[in-house]
Amino acid sequence: MTFSEVKLWNELKNGQLLGYDFDRQRPIGNYIVDFFCKDLQLAIEVDGITHLDEKVIEKDEIRQEELESKGICFLRFDALLVVDKVEVAVREIREWIEAYEKQYGASEFALKKRK
Repeated sequence: MTFSEVKLWNELKNGQLLGYDFDRQRPIGNYIVDFFCKDLQLAIEVDGITHLDEKVIEKDEIRQEELESKGICFLRFDALLVVDKVEVAVREIREWIEAYEKQYGASEFALKKRK
């Protein structure tokens, strides 16, 4: 993992974020996402400088569209943001989860881990 991925992983692992279980470097179909929460069907990507290249942007778009067609939601963060202000990324993920829970309800497993 890159340094930015390690910083975010330290905030996501062991159900620290509202009790949800995230996997790192999770294969989904023909792709691997940086982080994935099965209960939320949420993929999180941390994009470094290589993701500014035109060809990489195009591949990322195709990959994301294909995974979204399977019902997976995406959050993307710039690697420098995660390194400098990981709390901003964590807050955005937390807000996404809270909005998800308002619409669909919370996972029983996650609720148990919050206690």
